[in-house]
Amino acid sequence: MAASPTPPPTTLPVDSWPSPEPPPGRGPNLAARLLLVAVLITLAGATFLLLDAANPPKRPPAGEDRFVVPLLDVVPGAAAPQARPTPAGQDLRAWAEKIASETDIPARTAIAYANAELATRDRTPGCNLTWVTLAGVGRVESHHGHYSGSRVGSDGTLSKPIIGVPLDGSPGVKAIPDTDDGRLDGDPQWDRAVGSMQFLPTTWARWSQRASGDGALPDPQNVDDSALTAARYLCASGGDLATGAGWWKAVLTYNESRKYGVDVFSGASAYARKAAELGG
Repeated sequence: MAASPTPPPTTLPVDSWPSPEPPPGRGPNLAARLLLVAVLITLAGATFLLLDAANPPKRPPAGEDRFVVPLLDVVPGAAAPQARPTPAGQDLRAWAEKIASETDIPARTAIAYANAELATRDRTPGCNLTWVTLAGVGRVESHHGHYSGSRVGSDGTLSKPIIGVPLDGSPGVKAIPDTDDGRLDGDPQWDRAVGSMQFLPTTWARWSQRASGDGALPDPQNVDDSALTAARYLCASGGDLATGAGWWKAVLTYNESRKYGVDVFSGASAYARKAAELGG
């Protein structure tokens, strides 16, 4: 089971209140006042130029400002989104860069999705998992590891851990007392979903796998480990993900919500269409 983190509250701009009017009294003559205004305008212009140079406008990450995922009108059981098999070896980096240039998926995260597909193709060929399904899940769960300002490092590790809300029985939230002494989520009282694919500690403990094979413990804050774990969980839950029945069973087991399933389906379909346009 996975749970999505709660979006941060919207920050409202602070109103700029006008300066109070000066007290009534005899001011300087007109020429002096005009000269003072001219000096102030010049100083203000210079100040704004300095501020602009020191604080260039912040652009959204590449792709996030131009890739739109339309919400599709589909029902559970609809034919599963499909995509061409991802390339392996030296072609993988070039493929990921191409995908990243035209979507909201960072290249490093795209590589994690692709490698999880390749591993699944070898180990569980009957599952027929494609990277677009993982991308559909990753988009909803953490915006591919970009949730709340986090970024994906060259080794796949998130710059800032992604931890969901406490599952404390609040309105709209299940009550799940802590199961791992806060080891993964830092909360010794309640469980929280963790990582880019938002796994509960109990689910992570059962299905997690280290992608690199270096002997270290699987890390939910690493996109390679999270993507591979999600692939294993989806395949075990749905069977053949090339079928509509299998795909929907897997995704709705991941999160038991029809809206969630439609969101994942819409994202997976959008990525599949864009990849086809790019020839990948």
